[in-house]
Amino acid sequence: MEWKRMKIGMLCYWNYGGSAVVAAELGKQLADRGHQVHFISAERPFRLDEYHPNTFVHQTGDFSYPVFSSPPFFLLQVNKILEVVKDHQLDLLHAHYAIPHCLSAIFARHIMGNNIPIITTLHGTDITLVGQNKEFYQITKYGLEHSDMLTAVSKWLALETQRVFKLKDPPSVIYNFLDSNYFNRRSDEGLRRSYAADHEKIVIHISNFRSVKNVPDVINIFHLINESLPSQLILVGDGPDMTMVREKVTELNLNSRVHFLGQQQDVVPLLSVSDLLLLPSRRESFGLVALEALACGVPVVASNVGGLPEVVANGITGLLADCGDPRAMAQLSIKILSDDSLWQKISWAARQSAENFFNADRWVNHYEEIYYSLLAGKK
Repeated sequence: MEWKRMKIGMLCYWNYGGSAVVAAELGKQLADRGHQVHFISAERPFRLDEYHPNTFVHQTGDFSYPVFSSPPFFLLQVNKILEVVKDHQLDLLHAHYAIPHCLSAIFARHIMGNNIPIITTLHGTDITLVGQNKEFYQITKYGLEHSDMLTAVSKWLALETQRVFKLKDPPSVIYNFLDSNYFNRRSDEGLRRSYAADHEKIVIHISNFRSVKNVPDVINIFHLINESLPSQLILVGDGPDMTMVREKVTELNLNSRVHFLGQQQDVVPLLSVSDLLLLPSRRESFGLVALEALACGVPVVASNVGGLPEVVANGITGLLADCGDPRAMAQLSIKILSDDSLWQKISWAARQSAENFFNADRWVNHYEEIYYSLLAGKK
């Protein structure tokens, strides 16, 4: 059946984080399929860095006035939604992250007095951290119950959402995905040698350096790895815990072995020269960086929490351990890094998992099917 091309409003945060990345990647995939995708965001979303004739970015306005202690982003976003829906005749709105995006979409729809469909995709901390806070619980619950469709990025998050907000049914699960043609291991001996000698292993960690990512444990784990195997650690990202992490590196006398690279738009070259990804998070609803590592053939050692076991198959594409046990994670890391045949086996399985199960076409098809079902129900 030939479906019409849609005009989709994509509401998302713009900054360094999984929800912005997924929104941008979904938008690019939909644009390649001929749909118009209109991003409504405070700034251009992270990783939406290339021109495409079917993608548009509409930045929310800014307004300062003495009665406002800060710009009223929610109201500005609602106004921008009203403007974009009217000017571009959007077919539906897709909110990534519950607060405030699904609420602003619902409020805008109420003002317009129409029945434009709203799909809300939950990414994790919008449910596990922000949404559960008593200051936001009731409005988050309202937003979930008044969205036309809820999706979550893992089974764990779907069930957690249903439990916390006492929903009749859990959200539909649509896993995060990636373009496995782009996320692929690329040989670059020059880059590798700029970080490590030939006999050394390269361990990598990528995150927003928030408390939930447990980055100090990355340093503790690496310290134990390095005592057994000569290694170098690459840290990608920045955030609130960076000062604590730098202090830990100095305390353990690892300054010559840890490379702080800050935020990076393109992590494929760095993953391609890495031998292992460490992800000792306290909570992960999916773990997008783990998937990106798998696609580049990088084994993952991670916490056995949240949705991570749905991404990292324990003993197949990586190894999982209890969160807060750096010694156990170090032992698992050494096991992989010291056995070339085991590393090759896990690396191959990691790539196959990313390419076959988490490929973009599979999961973008699911989003398209939801869009069309919502539009069909609107008629």
